[in-house]
Amino acid sequence: MADLTPLLAFRWSPRAFDPAATLTADEAASLLEAARWAPSADNGQPWRFALGHRDDETWKRILVNLPEDDQPWARHAAALLLGAHLAAGTVAGGGAGRDAGTGAAYDLGQAVAHLTVQATALGLYVRQIAGFDHAGLAADLDLPAGVRPLVVVAVGRLGDPSSLPTALRDREIGLRRRRPLADLLLR
Repeated sequence: MADLTPLLAFRWSPRAFDPAATLTADEAASLLEAARWAPSADNGQPWRFALGHRDDETWKRILVNLPEDDQPWARHAAALLLGAHLAAGTVAGGGAGRDAGTGAAYDLGQAVAHLTVQATALGLYVRQIAGFDHAGLAADLDLPAGVRPLVVVAVGRLGDPSSLPTALRDREIGLRRRRPLADLLLR
């Protein structure tokens, strides 16, 4: 394997989060600051976030819009973060919107990737969830028109894998697998 920074090599997406751990204000600020500094086309920064700490109203609204299969483990995350992007032509708090199908979503992905690496540097773990009730969450959080939910990010410290249902526990403690690099290259 090629030389890779440990922040990337040891990053992984657990489902077992410590239900007693919290996300401090400084940690939350650090994660959001990392996202803020992510690259974006024309420095448009077309991403927006809603951060909920365990058991606050935002966290509850995010949690209930997750798939039923994800709620039992996600409820242990210290924080749930909605990542949204601006629709094309939208101006919401500054920064012109881009093509909602590609550009703005791509830029949001960059921001979430930066947040994820920063989380790893802080000893935190992140798991992303894309399959949730997008319309329901937009309504429950009363998002402005033109702000499109794309991803929910569970953030926290590692918990006990034995707290997970058997099928998830087996995946949690199993070996991490990645496709060989050769499989990812187009020829």
